[in-house]
Amino acid sequence: MTRTTVSFDSAGIEIAAHLYVPDQAGSDPSPALVVGHPGTGVKEQASGTYAQLMAERGFVALAFDAAYQGESGGVPRGLEDPAQRVEDFKAAVSYLSTRAEVDANRIGLLGVCASGGYSLAATAGDHRVKAVGTVCTAEPARQFRFGADGTQNPAVFQNLLAAAARARTTAALGQDPGTMTMFPQTAEQAGELGGQHGIEGFEYYCTSRGEHERSAKFLTWDSIDKMASSDVFYAIPLIGPRPILQIIGERAVTAWMGIEAHKRATGPSEIHWIGGASHVDLYDKLEYIVPAVDKLAQFFTTALTTIW
Repeated sequence: MTRTTVSFDSAGIEIAAHLYVPDQAGSDPSPALVVGHPGTGVKEQASGTYAQLMAERGFVALAFDAAYQGESGGVPRGLEDPAQRVEDFKAAVSYLSTRAEVDANRIGLLGVCASGGYSLAATAGDHRVKAVGTVCTAEPARQFRFGADGTQNPAVFQNLLAAAARARTTAALGQDPGTMTMFPQTAEQAGELGGQHGIEGFEYYCTSRGEHERSAKFLTWDSIDKMASSDVFYAIPLIGPRPILQIIGERAVTAWMGIEAHKRATGPSEIHWIGGASHVDLYDKLEYIVPAVDKLAQFFTTALTTIW
């Protein structure tokens, strides 16, 4: 397997990516996957891990940084724009379609966490995508509105919207509106705010476990009001008859989002549970990732050779 640094255009923004090509790739074009990262993540973290492991199983895999994040272009830095995130996936499909190593008729999407939601929306609107797989499916707009476990007091999101509105006015006055920090200062504080899920997120993004210098760990405030009107699950019924596979940790508090997505599917749809795994476990713990990747490889091997 070889990894090459590449870039492509997404609505005028240069997207930075790593292209993983299997060692056994020969004269015949290979099936390919676009792999997207979790919210505030970068391609060197979870998505890169999945891209590498899928390449080792025979797929050309493209892991990219979302616009406004990582090494990709776009300002303001840290913007989470659901529409742009979906566009990034489609632009990545366009890029793969130009590569000699890739069979343009056998391209799938693989989204981790937030990219799970975005990849579903991108698949719904792009018939070039023949199948979609997700790992610990999440949708940032739902998570901000309802909390990671779906039980958040609605007042919390209203308060965030109020802060976002103030930030827009501050910017209009020519002042720095600041950003929304995604994590507190300590794991203990993360636990008080988000329970075990919060602790695990802190450990992954803010310690040597998974921390990366280009993972910003903040959002611009206008990211919040963009999410207020976003619902990337809305288009899921358009995916059928193309298949969906969701990999979800048995202990993931976010599982309700994946279950909701599953219920909206009109074509073949499967949830594959990983025993003992939490949401964040599926970012980096190989005892959970390897069986997940084996299932994904089996799924895409079949799905990308079927005419839908």
